[in-house]
Amino acid sequence: MIKQNRKKPCRKFLLGFFVLICTVVNAQERKVSGKVTGASDGLGLPGVNVVIDGTTTGVTTDWDGLYEITVPDGNAVLKFSYIGFITKKITVGDQQEVNVALEEDVSKLDEVVVIGYGSQKKSDITGSVSSVKSEELAAYPALSAEQALQGRAAGVAVQSNNGGEPGAPIKVRIRGGTSINASSDALIVVDGFVGASMPPPEDIASMEILKDASATAIYGSRGSNGVILVTTKKGRPGKATIELNSSYSVQEVNNSLDLLDAGQFAAYRASYSENYTQGPANTDWQDRIYHTGSISSHQLSFSGGGETARYYISGTFYDQEGVIINSDMERFSFLSNIDLDVTEKLKVGLNMFGRRNSVNGIISQVGSGGAGAAGVVSSAYRFAPDLGIYDQNGDYTINSLGDDIDNPVATARENVNERVSDLYRTNFYADYTILEGLSFKTTFGYSTSNNTTGTFRPTTLIAGAGVGGEATIRTSKSTNLLSENYLTYKRDIGKGALTVMGGYSYQKNKSESTFAGARGFVSNSVSYRNLDGGSVFLPPESSLTERELISVFGRINFEYDDRYLLTLTGRRDGSSAFSKNNKYAFFPSGAIGWNMGNEEFLKESRTISNWKWRASYGVTGNPSIPAYGTLARFSEIYSVIGDALTNGVAITVLANDNLKWESSYQANFGVDIGLFDNRLNLTVDYYNIETRDLLFARPLPEYIGLANPVQIQNIGVLENKGVEVTISSRNISAENFTWNTDFNFSTNKNKVKKLPDGEDIFINSSPGHFLQPNSQILREGEPVGAFYGYVYDGVIREGQNVPEGFEDQPGGELFRDIDGRDANGELTGMPDGMINSDDKTIIGDPNPDFITSLNNTFAYKDFDLNVFFLASVGGDILNYTLLELASGDSNATTEVLDAWTPGNTDTDVPAAAVREKRITSRFVYDGSYVRLKNLSLGYSLPEKVLEKLGFEKIRFYISGQNLLTFTDYPGADPEVNYRNDNDERSNTFLGLDYGSYPNVRSLTMGVNLKF
Repeated sequence: MIKQNRKKPCRKFLLGFFVLICTVVNAQERKVSGKVTGASDGLGLPGVNVVIDGTTTGVTTDWDGLYEITVPDGNAVLKFSYIGFITKKITVGDQQEVNVALEEDVSKLDEVVVIGYGSQKKSDITGSVSSVKSEELAAYPALSAEQALQGRAAGVAVQSNNGGEPGAPIKVRIRGGTSINASSDALIVVDGFVGASMPPPEDIASMEILKDASATAIYGSRGSNGVILVTTKKGRPGKATIELNSSYSVQEVNNSLDLLDAGQFAAYRASYSENYTQGPANTDWQDRIYHTGSISSHQLSFSGGGETARYYISGTFYDQEGVIINSDMERFSFLSNIDLDVTEKLKVGLNMFGRRNSVNGIISQVGSGGAGAAGVVSSAYRFAPDLGIYDQNGDYTINSLGDDIDNPVATARENVNERVSDLYRTNFYADYTILEGLSFKTTFGYSTSNNTTGTFRPTTLIAGAGVGGEATIRTSKSTNLLSENYLTYKRDIGKGALTVMGGYSYQKNKSESTFAGARGFVSNSVSYRNLDGGSVFLPPESSLTERELISVFGRINFEYDDRYLLTLTGRRDGSSAFSKNNKYAFFPSGAIGWNMGNEEFLKESRTISNWKWRASYGVTGNPSIPAYGTLARFSEIYSVIGDALTNGVAITVLANDNLKWESSYQANFGVDIGLFDNRLNLTVDYYNIETRDLLFARPLPEYIGLANPVQIQNIGVLENKGVEVTISSRNISAENFTWNTDFNFSTNKNKVKKLPDGEDIFINSSPGHFLQPNSQILREGEPVGAFYGYVYDGVIREGQNVPEGFEDQPGGELFRDIDGRDANGELTGMPDGMINSDDKTIIGDPNPDFITSLNNTFAYKDFDLNVFFLASVGGDILNYTLLELASGDSNATTEVLDAWTPGNTDTDVPAAAVREKRITSRFVYDGSYVRLKNLSLGYSLPEKVLEKLGFEKIRFYISGQNLLTFTDYPGADPEVNYRNDNDERSNTFLGLDYGSYPNVRSLTMGVNLKF
């Protein structure tokens, strides 16, 4: 009994001691929670590593940036690290909640960059690659990501084919036009699908622009014009997230021409036409066709998933009413990305994209504005202001002088020009890790697009009145099949790292088109949907083309000691478009890099954070010839034999079994410099591109027995060289205020080095009713697209001795006498007292000296401000519109109020008269401009308010686009593009202005929601 009583106190003591120890331990060890956000936007950062410093104990933040961790005591230090952000350490102390705002680290932003068939650390890249952030692309409502790309990357020129027209195609040029007759458009690759169409800007996660041969040679025969790699957004593990981006914009015309009103016009006409009688109205035709336009844009996305399955689903609706009456567009698109981790080694994914565009267009940029063929804009400039919309009989008025053209309101209202296009693309991938460091990826993609264009010219218009109305339907369908398979091997070798990639690709394109039309309708109400209601049928048309491309490709990347870099790339393409003699071609490239900033003599530098030299050389190609371009081509001919119409064929293009790709040989030298802990980053590139074996449709002598025969040949050499500069500066990075600046600058000098037999090639871009040949010239040593015409020397003065040939009276146009011929008919290079075609010369260069942009982003607490300027300097513009308005057979600009008269001789404006529409330097202008491209102010609700409302983000903003333009250009707008709509014209029809849809300025209000 005594022993038992002694054990009880001992047990109680031990139990009490154990409780005391546990209490002490628990008093030290405790849970700490909090949220990790980005300092710039305040949004939660998922996947941030939260580690107790000096240990391996840690957690990662969830989808909302939240975390919870158990620390041993108050002396514990939590280390927060995340790619692209500066690592931060915080001592816990007595805090139970530790919230952290991580600042972006410029030195690590975009550390992993997407390249062709893979990705690479930015510090290891040897080629010239520019990255554009998703927030830059979605800075303001844009029809396409191409449009949003304007000014965002050095060396990249973006321009609409037709001003602010709803649905106008956008051209993207990287380092100038590398061809003359073949396409110079950049290759677009979306989620690995080569030759894809851009998704909406809101669905893009990242965009990389590959510019030099080292970066683009992996795409071989299609890489000479640069490559744009687009990666769309994907889901992340965590709770489901819903985002809504909604905006509404109002738009108005940027600028109108100063034209004569009815009284001024009548006086102008009376000064050189005694028989003119003033009409009954005073109509401002520009005011009649222009009105306030609008854009409504809405994008809704859902994303999320778990550790093994992730999804991103998005839908976008874009509705635009143009600033010209009866022009509008609707676009709906959807994007879906699904990614599955089937096993630890196997990952699969499916990307789907679909889009429908419905465009109601007006006629503009006409190739000929003759009788009954004027466009809406050009007729608004030309049409007599003393006429109204309707005449005394209630019919639409017709111009009272010059060509018989419909008034612009009638042209806009009555013409039917509807275009509907559907696009669907799907791409499947599987990525399997075979062994450690060795993986295999296969992709299979399919896309199809269908386009229908319907037109109707009713009898209320000149073009339809004489034929009883005319209706047409043109349809086209294209399919694209792509299969790519490649292996990637990565291995560390001592201080070095080796990556080897090799694969095989097969792609097939098939295009079909049909055309049908009719005339002679009983009623104008049927439009183009009842062709069988016509009494006269137009000849039907149909076509089918197919082409295939098979390729093998490979790349070797070797990095040694974070200092020395080597990249070797090669691709062998085989195309069905070429004959057996040159069906295959090999496109190699090589590049080296030196991370000088990692050398011992710079490692400890407080000024230099990063310094990398790059050099590359390689060959890329351009296969843009017709699918059967090496074969002989026949055209239909018709003949009457007896009383019967008989059809036949005739050779129009001779075969060429030796035809091959155009090849661009490109050298690039670059440097990347980071200063002051990478707060200031500078990238400079110099490039030289020589394109050889240019594809020309060369006219052949008629003695071979064919009428107007041609043969596509490889003749000619073209050079592009230039400098690109990119500066990114993190000017201020305080707790409540940040200021970042991005600056881009690029030059491109274009020159023709060799032409067939060294002879000039003349091109005509002028509207057909001008009846003026040879408006542009290709000449060795000169830039592509150079304007060709007479040099205007002002107005003929009283008593002045003038050359023969054109006008000779005071007040007339005076042109420079440049050249003449000797007795043998050879040009002497000396004046001969006669003005004729020998005196034509180069009168302008449409290629700008440089383009530049400046983007400033400010953030103060919950406010953000963006100011984005874009500039183009030095490019000339040939203004066909002003030329026509000065010809005396239409309305005119107010410039004619200063025309020469016996009482007004101190002027360069010739006397009022009807004149031939000659191409002269008088109508070539400097197209330089500086434009405030975007100005936006945003406000994000504070986090405390968001928590109460149940939202993760609510941001309101107001922005303006094209608010200010500084230019001396006298036309409607310096950002013009006339008839630059196909491969053969896109490189030579530059800097032209005639009847284009006007550019617009916009005011936008929007909201971004995330919950």
